[in-house]
Amino acid sequence: MNRLLILIIACLVSQTFAQTPFKKVLFLGNSITKHGPKADIDWSGNWGMAASSEAKDYVHVFTASLTQKQGTAPEILVKNIADFERAHQGYDFAAKLKEAIDFQADLIVLAIGENVLALKTAEEKTKLQADVTALLKSLQGTRKPTILVRSCFWANAAKDEALRSACDAVSGIFCNISSLSADKSLYGRAEREFKHAGVANHPGDKGMAAIAEALMMALAK
Repeated sequence: MNRLLILIIACLVSQTFAQTPFKKVLFLGNSITKHGPKADIDWSGNWGMAASSEAKDYVHVFTASLTQKQGTAPEILVKNIADFERAHQGYDFAAKLKEAIDFQADLIVLAIGENVLALKTAEEKTKLQADVTALLKSLQGTRKPTILVRSCFWANAAKDEALRSACDAVSGIFCNISSLSADKSLYGRAEREFKHAGVANHPGDKGMAAIAEALMMALAK
């Protein structure tokens, strides 16, 4: 990327956030977003899995960047909704997402898909799309928050198509990060040793930074 293009992008980003400062940001995701301590997999953190510290996960890198761009720090709420991924049909949004709905965020970041079972049929993809759309609409309510939905970190075309369609249904912004999983330097195992292969397969500090950067660029557009 040449220097002129970088300057143009930086200018557009600054203008975007100067005009629309976000006061409350809601992050909904899975273990990449937040995972509490779990001794049996040798994970002691309470942040995005495989990041070396809370400040290094994508949620906090993104929030720090947003704060810098708009000049004020937003209040954030971070929730793990892996239970929705694993059993999204018939999910009780009012009960299980009460805190998230009541938070009244003006920016919602949805980062899910990795724990959804493989979509083997067109019907299964349609059901996921419908349920993610219902999830976003329940958070949206009668308000008009900015909604940012990212694709899966571990690329999956069927899931990503369903997520994109759900995002489009609420006039959200879709961020495609599917290419990141091809870069092995972005995995936690590339940065340090983990006893559990599942933890090691999550994005490390470099991967988290890449996700945060992609989200910021999508938001700026």
